Amino acid sequence: MDRGTAQRNPALTGTALKRRRGWSFVRDYQLYLLLTLPIIYFVLFKYIPMYGAAIAFQDYNIFQGVTGSEWIGFENFRQLFAMSQFYIVVRNTLILNFLDLVFSFPAPILLAILLNELSVAWYKKIAQTILYLPHFISWIIIGGLVYQMFSNNGGLVNNMITAMGFDAVPFLTNKQAWLLVYLGTGIWQSAGWGTIIYLAALTGINKELYEAADVDGAGRLKKIWHITLPGIRSTVVVMLIMQLGKIMTIGFERPFVMGNTLVMDYAEVISTFVYKAGLQSAQFSLATAMGLFQALVGLVFVIMANTIAKRFGEQGIW
Repeated sequence: MDRGTAQRNPALTGTALKRRRGWSFVRDYQLYLLLTLPIIYFVLFKYIPMYGAAIAFQDYNIFQGVTGSEWIGFENFRQLFAMSQFYIVVRNTLILNFLDLVFSFPAPILLAILLNELSVAWYKKIAQTILYLPHFISWIIIGGLVYQMFSNNGGLVNNMITAMGFDAVPFLTNKQAWLLVYLGTGIWQSAGWGTIIYLAALTGINKELYEAADVDGAGRLKKIWHITLPGIRSTVVVMLIMQLGKIMTIGFERPFVMGNTLVMDYAEVISTFVYKAGLQSAQFSLATAMGLFQALVGLVFVIMANTIAKRFGEQGIW
């Protein structure tokens, strides 16, 4: 803003421009003070902990700390890449996140469009409340609910199946069936909460476009296709880029709670590997090396996705 003002008025340069900036700071000091709170948060809990990444290059000793432990270079990464389990957990993480991207990512978009089409206000509010509730349920509780619903012996779903004369389905012990339960539970838990961003984006669409479409005789599906979806396209692209950045990052609670020894070929992921290596086996350097590798791969995916989005004319995230 100041630069544009200086370009329109060449006389307003140097000292005068600095004075204007200083005046803006004095005038809006409350906003700058409010901004210090999130800055302090990010510095304390996001940037300072990055110092701990040095553990990945050390033979870390918990008693000597980061400064006293021996530096061993990339030895932890060599050890990590030599482990057969490393490739299994990376594969499982990529597969589960990719399937979540394919099935879970479109779910809140579809729900947001459906909610936006509702004309009865009280029904819309009730529907939103019901859809939001699973987000606030702990994965420990969700894991218990899944077990009560889908266990082989005494599960509600299998009781209904056997009551109809069919054999019980091993939802939690068969790998393919467990994968379906895992994906379905994730959609149920996150789809409703994810609609908030898309509903906010839908409110920014010009209502006159819908009125003009009504005059032209467009039906509901055509309005969704030609007005609603293009109206939230930029939001979808940004959310997709952020989701691709998490393609190597997977939450700990969901696979840990829902997994069991019979489906470890699918359920063992990076987060559970880091937990077992870092906390259960006290291999802190190895676990940190895995976490650093995970973060670097995620960064590469974000850069690639953002570059592709810009090539297609979208804004991206920077």
